[in-house]
Amino acid sequence: MPPRRSESVVFTVVVSVIAALAAIPIAVVLALSGEPRSLVIAAVLAFVPVGPVLASYLWLDRYEPEPRTLLAAGLAWGAFVATLVALLVQGIGGFVVGFTESQALAVVAPISEEATKGLFLLLLLVWRRNELDGVLDGIVYAGMVGIGFAFTENILYLAAAYDGTPGQDPGGLAGLGVTFVVRCLASPFAHPFFTAFTGIGVGLAISSRSRFVQIAAPVGGYLLAVLMHAAWNGSTLLAEGLGFFGVYFLVMAPIFVLVIVLAIWVRSRERVLLAQALDDAARRGLMPAADIPHVVDLASRRRARRFARDHGGAAGAAWMREYQQAAVELGYLHHRVLRGTAPPQHLERGQRFVDRMHLARRQIAFPVTPAGGTYR
Repeated sequence: MPPRRSESVVFTVVVSVIAALAAIPIAVVLALSGEPRSLVIAAVLAFVPVGPVLASYLWLDRYEPEPRTLLAAGLAWGAFVATLVALLVQGIGGFVVGFTESQALAVVAPISEEATKGLFLLLLLVWRRNELDGVLDGIVYAGMVGIGFAFTENILYLAAAYDGTPGQDPGGLAGLGVTFVVRCLASPFAHPFFTAFTGIGVGLAISSRSRFVQIAAPVGGYLLAVLMHAAWNGSTLLAEGLGFFGVYFLVMAPIFVLVIVLAIWVRSRERVLLAQALDDAARRGLMPAADIPHVVDLASRRRARRFARDHGGAAGAAWMREYQQAAVELGYLHHRVLRGTAPPQHLERGQRFVDRMHLARRQIAFPVTPAGGTYR
C-alpha cells in the first residue's frame, strides 16, 4: 500500500487540540442556551443544510483534493474556535463598551466573526502555505470554516426560536419553522459566502509575485467579507425587517451568483492549468506524457483507477490514487514555478512528488513507461 504522508500533521494536530479545547466551553454555552429537547431538535435541523453545502465545496475541490484532515480542521475551527472567540468578543465588548443591539448586529458581529473565521485562512497562509495553490483552495477552506461556524450558530438561533422569550415571543414550532426557513433553507451558504472573500484574497496572495498584493489581497478580502456580512445583518434593521428581502434579492443574490460563477470558472481552468504544467514537466522527463490525460481529466482518472483495481485489486487502485495525487501536486507546484511564485524548498518538494510517482508507478497496471526524472 502507498506510504502515509505526514505533511501538515503538526498544523492539523495543533488546530485540532485548539478546537477540542474550544469545544468544551461551546458545549457549556449550548447546554445553557435551551432545554435538552429544544437543543436536540435544533441540532438536527441545523445539520440539514450541512450535507448539501459540504458536497458543493467538495465538488469544487475535485481536481486537487485538499487533505481531508485539513478540511475537517477547518470545519472544527469554524464550529468551535471561531464561534467561541466571536461570542467572547461580542460579549465582552457589549459589557465593556455597551454596544446597542443594532450596533452589535450590524457592526461588531461582522467584524469579529469574519476575523475569527479568517484567522484559520491566515494560519494556513503563514504556516501551511504549501497547501494553498490559488483562489479555489482559498474558497474551499473558507467554505469549510463557514459551514462549521454556521452549524453551531444555527443551533443557538434555532433553540432560542423554539424556546421563545418570556413575555415577548411564545416560541414553539411556529418560531422554529420561520428561523429554520430563513437560516437553513434560504441562506445556508451565508457564512461560507462571506468568508469566501477572505479566501479569495488569500488565494490571490499565493498566486501573486507582488509584495503589495500579497499583503493587500487578504486584507481587502477580509474587508469585503465584513462589508457583505454587515449588509446582510444590517438589512434586518431596515423597514422593520422587510429590508432583508430587498438586500437579499437585489444585492446578496446577484453577488452570490457572481461568486459561484467565479468559483466554477476557476475550477474549469484547473484542467488547462494542470495540463500545461504537466506537459512542461513531461518535456523535462519527470513523467510520461501519456499519463497526463489520466491525471487532468476526471473521467479518465476514474477509468484508470478501475483499470488498476481490475489488474491489481484494492492495492492497485490505492497505488493509482497515490500516483495521480502526487502528479496533481507536482503539476500545481510546477505551475507556480513557471509563474515565478514558487514556495520555499520547491525543488525538494518537487523531487518528493516525483519520487512518490516513481514508487507508485512500479506498483500499478498502467500501459505507459514508468516515470523517474529529477526535478529541476
